[in-house]
Amino acid sequence: MIKEFKMKRITLTYYSDVLCVWAYIAQARVDEITLKFTEQVKIEYRFCSIFGDTPHKIKSGWQDRGGYAGFGKHVLRSVESFPHVSVNPDIWQHCQPVSSAPAHLMLKAVQHIDDKQCEPVLKAIRLAFFEECRDIACWPVLLDVVAQAGLPVDDIQTVVDRGVAYADLESDIREQQALRVQGSPSFILNDGRQKLYGNVGYGVIEANIKELLRSPDSGAASWC
Repeated sequence: MIKEFKMKRITLTYYSDVLCVWAYIAQARVDEITLKFTEQVKIEYRFCSIFGDTPHKIKSGWQDRGGYAGFGKHVLRSVESFPHVSVNPDIWQHCQPVSSAPAHLMLKAVQHIDDKQCEPVLKAIRLAFFEECRDIACWPVLLDVVAQAGLPVDDIQTVVDRGVAYADLESDIREQQALRVQGSPSFILNDGRQKLYGNVGYGVIEANIKELLRSPDSGAASWC
């Protein structure tokens, strides 16, 4: 009798803020994981608030460093070593979204309609801001991005109007606090036991995934 073995599948929960440049950079690593571990790793997109109140963030962290203009220069310097991403030279100069929350709400609505569409819409929203300098805090802009992606705008708006997207976003926030997610981007594995935060290289993420796939008792407590 031939014994059938079921391929092991693990979940990687990816927390990010759509306005975070480091998450914009890290998306290529998420894409590589999806490509290399198609049948073994499920990516769950979750959202955390780093730019939930952009004016406060800039005032508290960049008031003495050039404000929005200084922060925009910081973003441009940050991407210099990452040729796979493109950033508009005028980033944060004229277009200054007051919050990432509307975009996160839109993405939760998209997830509710069709979870598989979350990733392409997330990318489209980021491109709208980082490449085109569009104000993704404005709902009409987000509706336009979703419409261009070919998604049912009316259905998505209904999910928002009924409060479903708000509840789902609140769930993300609650789980973020429970898992003690520090910020964006954060990669969570093994039911929260493994957390990779910030500008973490792909090799480090891959090593953690391979270890979980290799170990039959990856979820168990370790003596070492």
